[in-house]
Amino acid sequence: QVLLVESGGGLVQPGGSLRLSCAASLTLFSVDSMGWYRQAPGQQRDLIARITRGGSTIYADSVKGRFTIDRDNVKNTGYLQMNNLTPEDTAVYYCNAYPPDDRAWGQGTQVTVSS
Repeated sequence: QVLLVESGGGLVQPGGSLRLSCAASLTLFSVDSMGWYRQAPGQQRDLIARITRGGSTIYADSVKGRFTIDRDNVKNTGYLQMNNLTPEDTAVYYCNAYPPDDRAWGQGTQVTVSS
């Protein structure tokens, strides 16, 4: 099993920012890419950002220009900086490898964007 612990979520007003962290096992950081995923109620869990070991990034259109994914390979920690948040960003956010290891999903961290 891969241990993943997400943190940093919370309640924020539209236009606000949050920074999510993902404390990961060595297994996660041994893969070429890691990603952030989110799942809104009644929706699929979708990949929104991914980053390679070398730092190349790809974003879903829904978050491009607003979110920034980063990783610290020494600390085995991933990050997602979320700016200019909107109510449509409300979801549970997860980290995992890309492609994901289905055995490794953590509890996620709730992000709620509301005025």
